[in-house]
Amino acid sequence: MTVSAIIVMLIIGAVAGWLAGKIMQGSGFGLVGNIVVGIVGSFLGGFVFGLLGLASVGIIGSIISATIGAVLLLFIIQKVKG
Repeated sequence: MTVSAIIVMLIIGAVAGWLAGKIMQGSGFGLVGNIVVGIVGSFLGGFVFGLLGLASVGIIGSIISATIGAVLLLFIIQKVKG
């Protein structure tokens, strides 16, 4: 994995985590927390999109699938916490 790929992954993770925090009416988790939520959400979103037979194309598609995955992750966390 190249340095530029890692930087793009971190940026997509940060954007997706921030968007998910706004969608779920949260205050966010700070920069590092948003990146972590976004990256985990991107894996979750990619898995869900794969099950549905959909593929994310390009950077916008990656942000959308990562955001959907991050929203799903935050929803699951809220339900587990009570």
